[in-house]
Amino acid sequence: MLNEYLPLFILIFLSAGLGFLVVALGHLFGPRRPTLKKSLPYESGMLPYGPGARRINVRYYLVAVLFILFDLLVIFFLPWAVALETLGVFGLIGMIVFVGVLLVGYVYAWKIGALEWE
Repeated sequence: MLNEYLPLFILIFLSAGLGFLVVALGHLFGPRRPTLKKSLPYESGMLPYGPGARRINVRYYLVAVLFILFDLLVIFFLPWAVALETLGVFGLIGMIVFVGVLLVGYVYAWKIGALEWE
């Protein structure tokens, strides 16, 4: 059973290893000349003003959560579409229930005004 996942594990291991290797090589061989000016926060070439942590409207977070929610919907469609013939009517009803629950969430977000941008 695990033999089927072996290429995936090898790919994940090699990708993570290469990422760590590139960062380590850059840290070991890269130039380091720290100065006070370099340690300041970067504000697009402008001098920073105000506190570093500002209040952000909760609507931004709501839009991000909605994006993740409907992105997951798309992710679950592909395996369902591939296995639709083997799942039969039970799989179709399950996906209708899944989409229905997400549709209720979408309608709720629409009604409370989460999708309106000011």
